Amino acid sequence: MLRHYGLDLLDWHRGELSSRRLAVLLRHLPRDSAVARELHGEAVEWSVSDYLLAAAVDQLAEANWMFATVNQDEDAEVLDYPVPVRRPGEADTGDEDAGPGQTGEEGREMPDSTVLHRFFG
Repeated sequence: MLRHYGLDLLDWHRGELSSRRLAVLLRHLPRDSAVARELHGEAVEWSVSDYLLAAAVDQLAEANWMFATVNQDEDAEVLDYPVPVRRPGEADTGDEDAGPGQTGEEGREMPDSTVLHRFFG
C-alpha cells in the first residue's frame, strides 16, 4: 500500500481510511505488488502474451519433432519428445523422459514414429 499508493495500512486502523476505499485499493493493486504475488504466486508475472508465446514455442517444438521423426532413417534411434515450457503454477513433473507412446503433461498420448509415418506417408 505504501509503495504503490503512499498510504499507510495503519490509516485504516486509525479510521482515516474507509474499509470500502481499502478494498478498492487492494483490488486494483498492480501485478508487481506483494499482495498479488502472495495470492497468485509467479503467475502474476505472466501476461496473456506470455502464455500464448509459450504455447507457440511448444507447438513449434512438437512440429519440429514430428518432422525430424518422419524424415529419419527407420533404423535410427527414436527421438525424445520435446519438453513443454513450464508455466507458472505447474508443479515440476520430471517428465523429461516421456517419449513417444507415453502419456505427456496434458494427459494425452504422444504419437510414436509408426503413427507419424502413416499420417504423413
